[in-house]
Amino acid sequence: MSKKTKLELTWIGKDERPKLEPRILIEDPAKSYHAEVRHSDGDIFDNMLIRGDNLLALKALESDPKVSGQVKCVFIDPPYNTGSAFEHYDDGLEHSIWLSMMRDRLELIRRLLSEDGSLWITIDDNEAHYLKVLCDEIFGRANFVANVVWQKKFAPQANVQGISDSHDHVLVYTRDKTKWSPNLLPRTDEADSRYLNPDNDPRGPWMSDNFTISLTGGARGAQFARTGISPNVYEIVTPSGRTLLPTQGRCWGTSKERFEELVLDNRIWFGANGGNVPRIKRFLNEVQSGVVARSWWPREEVGDNQESKREASAFNSENVFATPKPERLIKRGLEIATRPGDLVLDSFAGSGTTGAVAHKMGRRWIMVELGAHSDTHIAPRMKKVIQGDDDGGVTKAAGWNGGGGFRYFNLASSLLEQDKYGNWVISNEYRPEMLAQAMCKHLGFTYAPSQHADEYWSHGYSTEKDFIYVTTQQLTHDACRKISEDVGPERSLLVCCKAFNADPDKFDNLTLVKIPSSILTKCEWGRDDYSLNIANLPLTDQEGDDDADEAAAASVKRGRKSKASPDAEPSLFDTPGTAEE
Repeated sequence: MSKKTKLELTWIGKDERPKLEPRILIEDPAKSYHAEVRHSDGDIFDNMLIRGDNLLALKALESDPKVSGQVKCVFIDPPYNTGSAFEHYDDGLEHSIWLSMMRDRLELIRRLLSEDGSLWITIDDNEAHYLKVLCDEIFGRANFVANVVWQKKFAPQANVQGISDSHDHVLVYTRDKTKWSPNLLPRTDEADSRYLNPDNDPRGPWMSDNFTISLTGGARGAQFARTGISPNVYEIVTPSGRTLLPTQGRCWGTSKERFEELVLDNRIWFGANGGNVPRIKRFLNEVQSGVVARSWWPREEVGDNQESKREASAFNSENVFATPKPERLIKRGLEIATRPGDLVLDSFAGSGTTGAVAHKMGRRWIMVELGAHSDTHIAPRMKKVIQGDDDGGVTKAAGWNGGGGFRYFNLASSLLEQDKYGNWVISNEYRPEMLAQAMCKHLGFTYAPSQHADEYWSHGYSTEKDFIYVTTQQLTHDACRKISEDVGPERSLLVCCKAFNADPDKFDNLTLVKIPSSILTKCEWGRDDYSLNIANLPLTDQEGDDDADEAAAASVKRGRKSKASPDAEPSLFDTPGTAEE
């Protein structure tokens, strides 16, 4: 018998996971954009558009304290695995590959969400039910909110054999459902039109509601099951003289005493002739300010595919994105899940609809896209939104007239590259500050270079007293002694250098590791594309080196007497002295 005790979805390659390199993000000021004038005090300028593989981008964001655990809503529209040939996506993946790629991204997304955050995924019938089970594993079944059904088409497809699909799914999950507080949707004229005043009640319009409840479940049901008696089962005589009892298995909504009080207050409606089954009156001026969202979203309320195509063509009519979503659909999700100023993430940005809607609604946003349409579709669209030149979509409903901006980022290249002999060395593209930032990501430090000249050794920190120093120098014993004295006995420092000629045991507050050997086995180097593309599938993981790397030894060592890493290489220099370039 299998030793596995949990119910789970299995597929080929499920146990294979990529060893992701935590890349840094490099801003391209020439592509960043902001409004020329501030439109309001609420203008948001630090939004992020990231061009690069979305799995690597999510990994990069994971180590950013301003993002990790801070995202209020993730709204994604991943490739549907339909087998259709979309120009902008490789959307014909084998089933197991699709699940693995989604699993890797969803696990990172969960870590980026705030405790009261939520995830919204649009998907069709091809993968929706497998994706539901996958999300149950990652987020927990208790954190499932709803399977929203979105009506994406108005007319059936005449050339379809069988049943023409008219809907897609929006799966909704939370990081922690007990802490999630969804917003009510604004009341609509249609909803308010259901409230009438046929008896000219001075309290204004009202609608009647069911005055009976079930006798099963809860304390009332338990009492009835135990005794066969309920205080809410009694005879009611209508104004016309009819004698009524609740139907089998149900009881009246209140006790007899409370019912009589409601009658005296004219809150019970027996129909125009006074002989109908009683119903309770709910007054419009007493109902909550909004309405609870439902799991059925018709096209009249949130738009459909035709509407989304029209919106997308307004920004690039010559190369219309194949699978956009209508702005009203995204707006509905953000209305429920966020408030102004909250952070919204879309790691499958596509044509940029999520960012456009979030911007118009006063939310902060991060979008990630690998393809060139981050430049051909998303950036031009966001510029029009910022300029106030986009009068389509939800612009009018959101009261948007322009403002704010965004910063454009590229994923940095891999930290390590192979030289002509096949050895892994630091990439020539990495300037000293980039190297320091990258090493902080790899070794679990927050990158925060000190602004004080006497703290030249502080490039980041893991605690209030534990710091990191990154240098391309080859450190001599005297250089290490100077650093140790400057750090002081009350603090510990991880020193990452190209090489050192020193006895690490002589410095209680220093840990010395070499670059790149200290991180060589931590991740997969030189791979820039983990996109959903069969041609780019990872090879089977090669058997790794069983030796402990220097960084692992360093993490154990910090905070106590220094020890050299067990696999530390011999020093490259025999002559003591100061640091050498």
